Amino acid sequence: MTETFDLIIIGSGSGNSIPNYLSDWKIALVERSVFGGTCLNKGCIPSKMFVLPADVAHQASDSSKLGISTSFHSVDWPAVRDRVFGRIDPIAAGGEEYRATGTPNVTLVRGTAVFETSGSVYITDGLDQGRRLTAPKFLLAAGARPVMPPIEGLDLVRHHTSDSIMRLATFPRRLGVIGGGFIAVEMGHVFSGFGSEVHMFNRSDRLLRAFDGEIARRFTDVFANRVDLHLGCIPERVEQRDSGSIVMYCHENGEPIQIEVDELLIATGRRPNSDLLDAEAIGLATHSDGRVVVDEAMRTSIEGMYALGDLANSYQLKHLANAEAKVAFWNLAHPDDARQVSYKAVPSAVFSDPQVATVGLTEEEATARGIPFVVGRRDYGGTAYGWALEDSTSFAKVMVNPETGLLIGAHIMGPQAASLIQPIIQAMQFDQTAQELAHDVLYIHPALTEVVENALLEALS
Repeated sequence: MTETFDLIIIGSGSGNSIPNYLSDWKIALVERSVFGGTCLNKGCIPSKMFVLPADVAHQASDSSKLGISTSFHSVDWPAVRDRVFGRIDPIAAGGEEYRATGTPNVTLVRGTAVFETSGSVYITDGLDQGRRLTAPKFLLAAGARPVMPPIEGLDLVRHHTSDSIMRLATFPRRLGVIGGGFIAVEMGHVFSGFGSEVHMFNRSDRLLRAFDGEIARRFTDVFANRVDLHLGCIPERVEQRDSGSIVMYCHENGEPIQIEVDELLIATGRRPNSDLLDAEAIGLATHSDGRVVVDEAMRTSIEGMYALGDLANSYQLKHLANAEAKVAFWNLAHPDDARQVSYKAVPSAVFSDPQVATVGLTEEEATARGIPFVVGRRDYGGTAYGWALEDSTSFAKVMVNPETGLLIGAHIMGPQAASLIQPIIQAMQFDQTAQELAHDVLYIHPALTEVVENALLEALS
């Protein structure tokens, strides 16, 4: 039996933000995994709910510089875990129930959608296996999934990804982490903050290697005080012992080493789910890494088909996926009045300790593109609030094009970095000059925002 709709949405993360102006459309919403998408269930929201108590635990262990004596004793892991998912799981379940029963024009379909033609999909598994859906318009918001590195024995040992690591039944005394990006350092912070002995293996010679080089190097130096770093070293083989522990074998500095841990986290990146849709079968254009090709109106290579989020962009950021969803839904309904997504100032943040925030170009990218720039830096310790923090490692840097006066990038490492960078994001988006941002705005004294102000002033000096 074939069911016909006006629109088929594949993915219930940002794809679930269906606007009211589509209330007269007959819509199918297909979800193969947990309702609400990665951010709600496995990503940014639960991870930050773990980060906050880890911040408190770490700060309690590092208070002597302030002339006080506090200490961290232990974590009640089940209590922390259940606080997080005791809130998130009901939200996901409630959202699913609402879509199943509370929106008459939306039919919730559970299973994996695979394209048969550019206008039809077949549900291959799940509760609704066997259903065939057709529509003249599609919105692809199917997200991404963790990548598994080619390590001998990995398929035979117990291991976790960001999908499962936060739901561990018991807290691991020793944790192995393979990877050095967002997920690796955030979870490294969480587990080391709670007292786990963390061993982190990274192919590169520094963590966060996609970030500005100065930030990445400083972050790596600071984070090395928190975890046992094995840089330029990825396990060649892993095995699980009868006791349940996992042993990783690799060569570090030319010497063979083996590290035994209780749990293993794989955080080596994520891949778009275009292959699960069988995108190639209908001639849907994709990049070499599997991302669906879209223009700034979120249109794919197939008429009437739009895509967004981790399936289509390289940023893998929820705030960007939400912005893309607004544009995609509008353009589906108003193709003759198309809107576009602005990628002019896409920010991101890493909620580790230290925290990192970034927007725009890195020094390396600007140099490679031949874009002129000057850099302004300010250490947290060079401001009054930085004195209060007794901070000797954190800093902010801004990059200004001297020919236009416009900001082309900013990078901050340290407390509140994700908040401190916000005025720079706004300035870049609305073409405010560094001169305007530095001189025409009042900065509260002695707030930490003076770090940004002083970095701007240095760039202009």
